[in-house]
Amino acid sequence: MKEIFERVSVRSYTDQPVEAEKIEDILRAGMCAPSAGNERPWHFVVLKDPKDFLPLMQISEHLQMLPQAKYVTQKRYRFDFWVQDCCAALENMLIEAKHLGLGAVWCGIYPDTEKIIRLCCMYGLPETVEVLALMPIGYPAIERKVHDRYKSDRVHIGRWENVLRDGATLDSLGFSDKRSASDEQMITS
Repeated sequence: MKEIFERVSVRSYTDQPVEAEKIEDILRAGMCAPSAGNERPWHFVVLKDPKDFLPLMQISEHLQMLPQAKYVTQKRYRFDFWVQDCCAALENMLIEAKHLGLGAVWCGIYPDTEKIIRLCCMYGLPETVEVLALMPIGYPAIERKVHDRYKSDRVHIGRWENVLRDGATLDSLGFSDKRSASDEQMITS
């Protein structure tokens, strides 16, 4: 899935409208995400009319790029893993947007209570709903260079203090039960 490695946050869009079929594909991708107890706690509000975006832009200076947006909402369910579940849905949606030749960006709202309350008032959401994020979607105005985000110093082998050294790979460690002296050189303790 090259889209995982090629996806970037897009904050600048053309005026070209996003086709309804593509929005539906993105929503379907979100609803394919795993969820605790198969609760699928997500609800999506899709905004198409530009005038609907104006109130959103008052909530945060980071929301000035809203040609096409959706936001994810949640109601109370049996399991309290709605944040994780909805984050999985959002990630699927970001990847599907990239796959469809679109750009998108995840604009976090939760746990900012003030923003959640304002959004609920603006769009008539019931009190039982919390807003996790906004996701503007559109055709990218510019192409951004993709950088390799892999950082070996974020990989810990067996224990926190065993950090994979820069340039080392898991394959170079062999992942055997016995570690050789060369394995020790690949790990910083």
